[in-house]
Amino acid sequence: MQHPYLTDEHRMFRNALRKFLEREAVPNFGQWEANHAVPRAFWSKMGEQGYLGPAVPEEYGGAGADFGYSVVIGEELERVGSGLTGIGLHNDIVLPYLLSYGTEEQKQKWLPKCVTGETITAIAMTEPGAGSDLAGIRTTAVRDGDSYVLNGQKTFITNGIQSDLVLVACKTDPQANPPHKGMSLIWVERGTPGFERGRRLEKVGQHSQDTAELFFDNCRVPAANLLGEEGRGFQYLAEKLQQERLVVAIAAQVAAEESLQETIAYVKERKAFGQPISKFQNTRFTIAELATKVELGRVFLDQLIVRHMAGEDVVTQVSMAKFWHTDMAKEVIGECLQLHGGYGYMEEYTIARRYRDIPVMAIYAGTNEIMKTIIAKNLGL
Repeated sequence: MQHPYLTDEHRMFRNALRKFLEREAVPNFGQWEANHAVPRAFWSKMGEQGYLGPAVPEEYGGAGADFGYSVVIGEELERVGSGLTGIGLHNDIVLPYLLSYGTEEQKQKWLPKCVTGETITAIAMTEPGAGSDLAGIRTTAVRDGDSYVLNGQKTFITNGIQSDLVLVACKTDPQANPPHKGMSLIWVERGTPGFERGRRLEKVGQHSQDTAELFFDNCRVPAANLLGEEGRGFQYLAEKLQQERLVVAIAAQVAAEESLQETIAYVKERKAFGQPISKFQNTRFTIAELATKVELGRVFLDQLIVRHMAGEDVVTQVSMAKFWHTDMAKEVIGECLQLHGGYGYMEEYTIARRYRDIPVMAIYAGTNEIMKTIIAKNLGL
């Protein structure tokens, strides 16, 4: 399919990236999954080739590229495996906060190394007692002279172990009413006293993506690390969640597409009762149904990407895409595993990993239940 937002330059970029990943990532991905980490050396190689921070302007070491390049990078990384999602988080979720709301000093200090891969970023929102209810976070940041003192903990943080620069959602005014007006965003750097990593969390899937707990115990950071204005953190998060959720929908779509193609190839080769199982009506009908859902998903997603790139407010439609595409991908991948039979449950087959990796996409970046709440509200219900 010819995506309407891609030019010949985007397609050339995709070809180069795919060759790079086939050389540097595909042969090693299984080991990265076993190690539960993507090595920093791979981040550096991505940076060397210009695949980190594509939207970062040239004056900070980036290419100043449009979101189409981010889509290409995200799709190609997902084709290798969902465990590379931390790179997409760095490129398309964390860095946009710095680009949109950061001071000139902050941009000059951090962006160049984010582009080279020397600095890996993370965003810390979720807490043990606050996930979807983000206004209920309890991590505090108390102003003390020219510093903020942070106390609290975070969990389920993507890039939590390897990150060098973490954007922390915290309460600078715990007494604010409504509570979300007391929230701010503050950058915390690796090595800051009082900032500690907890466990590398053991997940059902996405094993190569490091996910961790973070702890802040009288962690003192410069007041200059405040992102934007104090008390506007919730607003900044709300403004950037459109792209974050669109990125998740894109990943789910690609996971479904890849799983379907792998399954079509498998059913053509696998024989039962003297013929390929692709000849059985049940297989043919199932594949036809899955292919239709995947095709419909791609068409909706492509026009949504076009609208997002045009700067339109498509929060409602992105919320639809985030829940629909992740649910669709779970269904498609589940059916694909079934068509693999017992082999689908074996780790040597990619479909087994896809089956483990996909469910969490319906949870992070806002659960699908929250997406439906947003849609209903925006429909006037």
